[in-house]
Amino acid sequence: MAFRNLDIDLLRCFVTIADTGSLTRAGQRLGRTQSAVSLQLKRLEEQLNRSLFDRSPRSLAITSDGERLIGPARQILRLNDATVAEMFEPDITGQVRIGVPEDFATAHLPGVLAAFAEAHPLVELEVTCDLTLNLLERFHAGAFDLVLVKRQPEQERQPGVRVWREPLVWVARDRHAVADLRRVPLVVSPEPCVYRKRASESLDAMGRAWRVAYTSTSLGGSLSAVRAGLGITVLPLEMVPPGLTALGEDSGLPPLYDTEIALIEAPGLSDTAHRLAQHIIAALERGA
Repeated sequence: MAFRNLDIDLLRCFVTIADTGSLTRAGQRLGRTQSAVSLQLKRLEEQLNRSLFDRSPRSLAITSDGERLIGPARQILRLNDATVAEMFEPDITGQVRIGVPEDFATAHLPGVLAAFAEAHPLVELEVTCDLTLNLLERFHAGAFDLVLVKRQPEQERQPGVRVWREPLVWVARDRHAVADLRRVPLVVSPEPCVYRKRASESLDAMGRAWRVAYTSTSLGGSLSAVRAGLGITVLPLEMVPPGLTALGEDSGLPPLYDTEIALIEAPGLSDTAHRLAQHIIAALERGA
């Protein structure tokens, strides 16, 4: 009986499509065009004589045959990548500890870290999410090799390398959330929090009264409070989720300065941690 061999590149394409839920996003992660990704998926389906995804103009859903393949495909890729790393990059190993603000980790970082982990399977990543000032305190105490922190763009001589910048917006359940309120109800993280400070200072500057209506240690808790109509919050524009509204100038709220994310490296960084730092900088610069 003739042996049948599965193509590693085709399996990687299939798994990436399943992980991202989109041919376009899979192409971005793999560095290929959407048409090239679609062609690779078609080749794998022809080899297996199975349909792996149900495709429509607006959706992409994995089939039962796709579900059967996804587990073994991941195992094959892990073994392949570990073998390649062991043979060609045996020095890229060890643990890297990185601290990240929760909202940035949720929106922008998973794909960046996943790409690094796939390329360097012998490296162990330890990611901690917390408030920026807490992250900085722990970083200076030696808890992290790398830390991503929010900072004021207008301040000079700040440590670290800027890797991301985008506008901040007021976010509410609907456009009428604060129209008739004497005091603006804020949904914020506990102090110290850069966004909390930005919100209160901007309202103070315009002379508008405000109060803390809801405090949450998690992004999910804050968004739930906003959805319930308990108050408004501040988020980067790209992080405004479906169902919530970014308030414009007609809301009567003051404009907000951009947010900036910087990457800081600990002294005496290992080659592996420095490799991750360079990967993060390059990946986020492409996306910013």
